[in-house]
Amino acid sequence: MNKKIIYAILCALILAGQLLYAEAQQQSQSRTGENQYAPREIPARTIPVPNTVSKELQKAVAQPPDATLGSSPANNDEWRKLVVQKSEMNVKPFTVMREMFPVDIETVTISGVKAQVVTPQNIPTENSNRVLIHLRGGGYVFNGGQSGIGEAILMSYHGKFRVISVDYRMAPDFPYPAALEDAVNVYTHVLKTSDPRRVGIFGTSAGGGLAAATTLKLRESGLPLPAALGLGTPWADLTKSGDTLFTNEFIDNVIVTSEGMLTGCARLYAGANDMRDPYVSPVYGDYTKGFPPTILTTGTRDLFLSDTVRMNRKLSQAGVTTRLQVFEGMSHAQYISAFTAPESKEAFVEIAKFFDKHLER
Repeated sequence: MNKKIIYAILCALILAGQLLYAEAQQQSQSRTGENQYAPREIPARTIPVPNTVSKELQKAVAQPPDATLGSSPANNDEWRKLVVQKSEMNVKPFTVMREMFPVDIETVTISGVKAQVVTPQNIPTENSNRVLIHLRGGGYVFNGGQSGIGEAILMSYHGKFRVISVDYRMAPDFPYPAALEDAVNVYTHVLKTSDPRRVGIFGTSAGGGLAAATTLKLRESGLPLPAALGLGTPWADLTKSGDTLFTNEFIDNVIVTSEGMLTGCARLYAGANDMRDPYVSPVYGDYTKGFPPTILTTGTRDLFLSDTVRMNRKLSQAGVTTRLQVFEGMSHAQYISAFTAPESKEAFVEIAKFFDKHLER
């Protein structure tokens, strides 16, 4: 028999075997409720620091990921110790930030909720009657007290807004719905002295997810909604469903992986509640009944890029006015942590412009 014919037959047999194996895998996965399509194996590869971003951001991108994020504390006492450790780690960068971006900070209590009021040293006339409410990030576990107001400082300084940073209660001692209740209470109090058309809400990561959830709760309660939202790389889905939770794993050098610490934070916060509850994972909310204009911010290396994109599409499909800004090479929330980079200023200036456009003067 001709060698070419034999080779063709062998190739056909190998291909047929591969197809039969793939079909068997899909049928098995279908029976167990898993994705019917086989996952793609990606070979190990080297990813260079992009030369398409500023030198300051390149330095942040080049930092090695924190290896401890792949695991989480075994009990609540260990979580509490880690919270203290991370707060202590934030002291030095926070001090540098305060020196670079001078603002006035006052610690207050609003309706029983701790908060910090961050005020720029010069407020433009058009912002004199406007106020932004800030909901801090940190996985609903970390960044309490002054360790969580870095974003509020940058927003106040670059945007020239008065900012109320809500120091909401956090897990493990206060899981859901404590944070949501605190955010709603502060907003409700602010309405006593401020027109909602002059109020905005913003936050990053868990703070971005909480900002969306808070607005859903306000709508359900029949309260007037804020004029605009700023959702920075929102943790909009605690169920580990987004594509970039896999494709950007270990490429994002800030939160690194959804396993370990992040999964632990999700479980601590949600407790016995369904993680698909819209007030826990707001990407599952209904936005067709009215929602404020929203600006969303993320980066190409961000583990939460998918959460941000899914939220943006969910809002835009419901007819909500949105703007999505995606920064080259940026990992999770590096527009806050890499605050010396020009990209950081650009991010906050663009968010401020969005608020300026949609908040009444």
